[in-house]
Amino acid sequence: MARLPTQDGEYAILFHASSGLSFSCIDWKLRQSRKGRYISMTTTPSLSTIINGVNVENLFATIDSIKASPAIAKFKFRIENQWQEAGRNTTIVNTFYGAGHELSRAKHFVLKADEPAILLGADTAANPVEYLLHALAACLTTSMVYHAAARDIQIDEVESSLEGDLDLRGFLELDRNTRQGYQGIRVTFKVKANVPDEQLQELVELGTGHSPVFDSLTNGVPISVKAARL
Repeated sequence: MARLPTQDGEYAILFHASSGLSFSCIDWKLRQSRKGRYISMTTTPSLSTIINGVNVENLFATIDSIKASPAIAKFKFRIENQWQEAGRNTTIVNTFYGAGHELSRAKHFVLKADEPAILLGADTAANPVEYLLHALAACLTTSMVYHAAARDIQIDEVESSLEGDLDLRGFLELDRNTRQGYQGIRVTFKVKANVPDEQLQELVELGTGHSPVFDSLTNGVPISVKAARL
């Protein structure tokens, strides 16, 4: 992680959820300060502070670095995909841009995609719309866990189930009024954490309030597609 000297400023500026959750950092600071547990940007947790598997000292140091140099917050993630046959294709995940540098993984990742037999595939891997559900689940979970760690909220277990509705008439051009993509997605979280039952929903909303994938799906993102000859 890029690290620069700590700058003065309010932690709430970066971690306050726009949805107005009672778990927003402003409320959290007030509650924790009364208990003598308030962790501010100028009282960074010790190196041994690990919450939900997250090194909170490194998390706060990253926040400090970005506050000191906002340009390092810019990231570009990329993949390379190649078609094999029918519904089968393979994606390589390796390089990305972040913190002002071109970076690469210690080991590249390979993601394979296919379609089930009923959709004319060989059923050798998950299909693209299932990967979309996976990306959403993973991003919601990671966002919730990281932001909970920053608020000193211990999470012991998280499970989620996702289901989306598709109508093939859109893909097959049988009905122009039917969209090609998901018509709706339902997400259910089961969480074991040190919060009262009535605040579990607020805890989950730390995910929906901060997830880049959730934001991309619910608010849309510009996509440009161009063609070139091999």
